[in-house]
Amino acid sequence: MRCAAPPPRVSLERMAWTVTYDLEEFRAAAGGFLGARPARHTALLTVVSSLAAVGSGRYGGRPPYFGWWTGEEPPDGAEAGLVRGAFLCTPPYPPLLSPLSGEAARALARTLAGDGERPVTGVNAGRETAETFAAAWRRLTGTVSSVEETTRLYRLGALTPPDPAPPGRPRTATAADRDLLISWCEGFARDTGALRGDTAAHVDDKLGYGGYTLWELDGRPVSCAGVSRTVADMARVALVYTPPELRGRGYAGAATAAVSRAARDAGVKELLLFTDLANPTSNALYQRLGYRPVEDHLLLSFAPAAHAVPEQGHPS
Repeated sequence: MRCAAPPPRVSLERMAWTVTYDLEEFRAAAGGFLGARPARHTALLTVVSSLAAVGSGRYGGRPPYFGWWTGEEPPDGAEAGLVRGAFLCTPPYPPLLSPLSGEAARALARTLAGDGERPVTGVNAGRETAETFAAAWRRLTGTVSSVEETTRLYRLGALTPPDPAPPGRPRTATAADRDLLISWCEGFARDTGALRGDTAAHVDDKLGYGGYTLWELDGRPVSCAGVSRTVADMARVALVYTPPELRGRGYAGAATAAVSRAARDAGVKELLLFTDLANPTSNALYQRLGYRPVEDHLLLSFAPAAHAVPEQGHPS
């Protein structure tokens, strides 16, 4: 699907957020900031990498947009004008934010609320940043937020493969596995509510760089685990899936351990993954494999106050 021609670049110097539709301009301005702390910026880095490789239509038909923040007084001795925050948005997904100071999060809410061309339906960020942005958004727009998902970011320490391992062996998926992987990705989307958009495009993208590892039993794939492109010596495991009738046999753990070992062998220094905190099984599994908690993230959705029921106790 071809994207509509984007509106011109918008620079809002008064608020010190610069917003653009130009991916290369964003990479030139904010790439060093993101790459300096790849674990904290893993989601932004991997989305930018995918857009650069596949094109602006990777996540939908509407053009993505990006922004960076240079608005705070620098610490003593620090250079003025350095990037200290960033975000991107790939509609229909909500904006994805780096960790931001309270000032930067509130200024971003003002920036986006003042632009009717880019509707904001939610926010995805670390807990503190997401809550600060949501509170500012509520004051500006009258909407309320509700929690769609709480995830935890993990980093691999010492890899501990399952012992005993289930029967079978790993292999890298090829184009011959495309139809099976599309079916499994559709199953993953039904189970989790994630992976919206063109599933076939998602599969083709990952197959293009060897991004799926299958666990096979007697020549039959029984589970899979995906990995992102490597950016700034960082990669992220994503989309671990076993069909319902094959679960409970250790295949997912074996596939995850295999893709993790392959990434480490390829030189990845920081290997990360997100889990849904509502799924204790997956959280326990990844910790047994050697993944350790880094921080929690919130995916919040926004709705008019008359139609939304905010979760009890949520600060927004």
